Amino acid sequence: MPLKDEYKRRLLKIEAVLTSALPENPDFAWFNKVFPDVDISAFEHKRCMAPLTEPALDLLERGGKRWRPLLMTLICHGLGGGEAALPLSPLVEFCHNASLIHDDIEDNSPLRRGKPAVHLLYGEDTAINSGSFLYFLPLTCIENWDAPEIFKLELWKLWAWHIRRLHLGQSMDIAWHREASFMPSIAQYLTMCRLKTGVLARFSALCGSLAAESAGGSSKNEKKHERNRILGDSSEKLGVGFQILDDVKNLRGGITGKKRGDDIVEGKKSLPVLIFLNEPVNKNSNLAERGKFVEMSFAEAKKDGIDAPAVENIITALEESGALTAACAHGRQLIEEARQTLTETVFGAGETKELFEGFIELVS
Repeated sequence: MPLKDEYKRRLLKIEAVLTSALPENPDFAWFNKVFPDVDISAFEHKRCMAPLTEPALDLLERGGKRWRPLLMTLICHGLGGGEAALPLSPLVEFCHNASLIHDDIEDNSPLRRGKPAVHLLYGEDTAINSGSFLYFLPLTCIENWDAPEIFKLELWKLWAWHIRRLHLGQSMDIAWHREASFMPSIAQYLTMCRLKTGVLARFSALCGSLAAESAGGSSKNEKKHERNRILGDSSEKLGVGFQILDDVKNLRGGITGKKRGDDIVEGKKSLPVLIFLNEPVNKNSNLAERGKFVEMSFAEAKKDGIDAPAVENIITALEESGALTAACAHGRQLIEEARQTLTETVFGAGETKELFEGFIELVS
């Protein structure tokens, strides 16, 4: 089967699991499964559920690469667990979408996946609640998972550990947004990115490994702790690499569903900006003047919006300085390092290696 068809097959299965966990029209039977002890009439459940599920469904139905559950299922497959991780797909994908809903509120973002951000359509109160629901709804996957209790307990621990870190990373980002004049170091940025973005890739990898172990795959051996450490670190690195490339794409040509340069309007202190401020990537480098230029450009872009001349001015400066090229190279380096390590650790040779190599090309 051609790789393209194989990914399509796998993604269709993932989508079916997501739809089962949060159907397009949640009925009373679904409500009773999710809230088995809540005494509410079939009529009243529709009124109460709509503000909870409609915003979440709206965002999910807009699409997305679904690369996190795909990575999880590929790692499970590579470790001999077959499709044992497939039922856990909502656990990683719903949490990702929850973070997007909250992130858009915190950044006052106008668009997400080509449409108005959820909080603009449904109101901030509803969006916050629906986003929070998306973090907790997929915990039903753990309750319903056909695995021994010891594996369910481990999965609960993994979820809690990673979601705490995700919120710490978001807190760092918020603190930087609130203090416009503060510019983090490149090392601080990469730490934030590992927490905020890389963490769900790490979580996906470890879910895949645990699912393989529960199914009797090769993850169940005396070296599993070291292997899981490598899996987690490398997948986290993969997630950071993808984020850096997305940030570069946003500035160079725009990414699907967002306007080119809206990261500047948001005042996002991304890697290209920090390289521009911290590293003299060419001979025309007056770092003090660059700091003033960036601060002024961010302020003008925030005030006048996406069509402000400041947006194009700073993008041009980032390109001409070599900062965009340097950031892109760093992102690709992280992805390549992760690819090499994961191939050696999990995928080896043959079909599984080919699948993983194709996965890298698909999402980067």
